[in-house]
Amino acid sequence: MAAPRHLKVETPVTPTDAVRSLRKLILAANWTARRIHGSRLVDRWAVIVPLAQGARTIGMVIEDGPLKDVAMEAYSHTQGAAGSLTIIEWLIPNHLEEEWRVLFAHWAATLPRCPWKWTFGEKSTIGFLLPNWKRSKKTFRNQGIDVKKGNWPDQTLENWPPGDWVLTTEEE
Repeated sequence: MAAPRHLKVETPVTPTDAVRSLRKLILAANWTARRIHGSRLVDRWAVIVPLAQGARTIGMVIEDGPLKDVAMEAYSHTQGAAGSLTIIEWLIPNHLEEEWRVLFAHWAATLPRCPWKWTFGEKSTIGFLLPNWKRSKKTFRNQGIDVKKGNWPDQTLENWPPGDWVLTTEEE
């Protein structure tokens, strides 16, 4: 079995809002999931020296349904002197590419704010020259999300959960 795909998304949405949006989708689909929490080691730059720092993580793992074993973990940390970025990491089994894109589109549409746009104040605090701003927008575009101005939230999405997903025999 191949290793699952790993996707790292940088976003201005808080970790709790990201997990809450996924939890709402899971509950609407009547799937079961479990919460995960822990910590991870991240680097924070002080002038020119990286300092190791711990960041608390929260997330969810889908335990049944067509998206079984999809996991999301979110954490927020300060990379420089001020301001924090939220990093959301997804683990996606390789055989779920189409279903994953549907979940990701619905998740992005249910977030409380546009997940690839930062305010002027956030950019000022964190730093204008960081590559995070374009990298985040590019990540969402690569996952099939329309990131053009005025296209969030996506109003063309079908109802959640899609009715045409086939359950495996062990789930029926």
